[in-house]
Amino acid sequence: MRVNKEEIINCISETYSKLSFECQQKLSNNSKLLVLPKGEILVREGQYSDKTFFIFNGCARAYYLKDGKDISDWFAFDNDFISSINSFFLKIPSPHFIELLEDSVILEISRIDVEKLSDEHNDFERLSKIVVTKTMLQQQERISSMQFHSAEQKYDNILSIRPDITQRIPLTHIASYIGITLETLSRIRNFKNRI
Repeated sequence: MRVNKEEIINCISETYSKLSFECQQKLSNNSKLLVLPKGEILVREGQYSDKTFFIFNGCARAYYLKDGKDISDWFAFDNDFISSINSFFLKIPSPHFIELLEDSVILEISRIDVEKLSDEHNDFERLSKIVVTKTMLQQQERISSMQFHSAEQKYDNILSIRPDITQRIPLTHIASYIGITLETLSRIRNFKNRI
């Protein structure tokens, strides 16, 4: 897939919040275009990560290891941002891994450049607030779902938000993301397929 930074930055401007031409130029000069294969690890647990990633095309997940189990807690798809939030904002080692689940085209931006662009451009600061707010709302929705919904409702919720998720994400990762076993997810899917 042939793509350039300007196309990606224009997509960010159209999807999230309008960026002036000058701001787009500065963002272009202060970001990296990455074309990476499925399986690439963007962030490792214990690593300091001062980067945020805009996925122009592809798919990623954040996950952590608990008692030898791999638990997914964030998926990002085309036109989504993803980062190790704790590491990015608190400057501490990442509790997560971030892994690409598909071949992906990504724009990488460092915390220093995010801060600099926010200081210099109101439109970039507005973009940053919108991205952070969207992320907080998604995480809040996930927490509510985990606390108050049945296994079947959790699966229905994720399908309503992302109808193509089962084609893009392995079922083991979906099960861990919604806090159920793979066996329970398989039962729910089999029951739905029979209806």
